[in-house]
Amino acid sequence: MEVIRIEGCHPITGEVTVEGAKNSALKLMAATILAPGVSTLTNVPNIADVHVMGKVLKELGAKIDVADEHTLVIDTSSVERWETPYHLVAQMRASTAVLGPLIGRFGKATVAMPGGCNIGARKIDMHLLGLQALGVQFDMSHGDICATTPNGLKGTSVTLDFASVGATENLMMAAVRAEGVTTIANAAREPEIVDLANMLNAMGAKVHGAGTPVIEIVGVDELYPVEHRVVGDRIEAGTFIAMAAITGGPVTVKGFDPVHLGLVLKKYELMGIDIERGNNQCLISRTGDIHPVDIQTLPFPGFPTDMQAQTMCLLALAKGSCIVTENVFENRFMFASEISRMGADIVIEGHHAIVHGVERFSGAQVKAPDLRGGAALAMAGLVADGVTTISDIHHIDRGYERFVEKLLSLGAVVERLDVPSID
Repeated sequence: MEVIRIEGCHPITGEVTVEGAKNSALKLMAATILAPGVSTLTNVPNIADVHVMGKVLKELGAKIDVADEHTLVIDTSSVERWETPYHLVAQMRASTAVLGPLIGRFGKATVAMPGGCNIGARKIDMHLLGLQALGVQFDMSHGDICATTPNGLKGTSVTLDFASVGATENLMMAAVRAEGVTTIANAAREPEIVDLANMLNAMGAKVHGAGTPVIEIVGVDELYPVEHRVVGDRIEAGTFIAMAAITGGPVTVKGFDPVHLGLVLKKYELMGIDIERGNNQCLISRTGDIHPVDIQTLPFPGFPTDMQAQTMCLLALAKGSCIVTENVFENRFMFASEISRMGADIVIEGHHAIVHGVERFSGAQVKAPDLRGGAALAMAGLVADGVTTISDIHHIDRGYERFVEKLLSLGAVVERLDVPSID
């Protein structure tokens, strides 16, 4: 069993560069299915979820060449299957991203129900309802989603009940091959949606309005392979910003657009964090106390749910009390019970967490409950008295490349160890 061991209370300073966005790269990889031929993706993070998506594409018949650590050359010329294996797609909820492209290319798909972090229900009702409006018929059996299009894909107007990123992406990737015009109202506005639209348009699609609540897609007959650079990972950047904020820094975080973390940075400034925005970077430092600030997660441009755990960790050391409200995933407060083992004072009431600031954390043995919660526990370990040991670190590997190495480069006393498992 591998663990991350952190010795707390050491200065954290320097520079760190984030990788390409996990939440974008996975969908861009899936989108290559739409354009038979050789597409090249650069700035791809070398993380576990990307490896899983690569295996999914290979199972479908794609050939993938790793040109360098962050460049994938994906040849989808020989993709002839439209059925994805459960043992792969069940590992992450982003597996449903192949549904739209397979339907767009073949008019049919069989995709296993999604898995991933245990942070909430994997309801994909909006994906299915939206695709049904385009003419897709579904049969749910034996844990699989079986899609067919007996009359082809027809453009239409779809209004999402919730600004779902996954549903917006699947609809976009199917609609680019539909006959006529498709309008998605209440569409997700995340930067990753814009990144996907930019790639689709480079492939020959006609997608307008990405990044706004209404996206219009004019269907085309054919798409072509492209070369595309993945947008910088705003959540990885936010994680290191939070780490700099809790330790005091100064730390410069590079490789992302600060605009993509607009509300996060504003909230952090209200907490007493000093932030200097630059060209694709931020300089983070803190000399005074952390001030309590209420947070509620919402779709972009609201406060991202993927930054909730890191921010709760920061607020757990604030001078006062505040409330963190989780509106996206119902189980994302599992992190609170683990950080409470380190001395945090957090009370959960439904989808609200009442956070009472404490003086300090104490090192302890903890388990990463999910991807972002694992990173937040490491963040707590940086300032805790004594040693913190984090297990179940496979969650962290899903979304952070060279996590321990980057912490070491900033001065952290941290190591990754292989220890005997206790049954």
